[in-house]
Amino acid sequence: MKIVRFSAGDTLIMKKPHPCGENRFKVVRAGSDVRIICLKCSRDVTVERLKLEKNIKQVIEGGAGQ
Repeated sequence: MKIVRFSAGDTLIMKKPHPCGENRFKVVRAGSDVRIICLKCSRDVTVERLKLEKNIKQVIEGGAGQ
């Protein structure tokens, strides 16, 4: 499995959308658990890093493209 590099402030485009329909999330905190916020509804979610890495389609560094 390839390690996905991202840090706080980056935007993640996920393979599956959030229930609100948005698939872009902003990273708030990165560690063994990653805290992300949906860019449409501002819902806060904490996910295990391994589970999150499997669902990432693309990483946009610095949150560009919001």
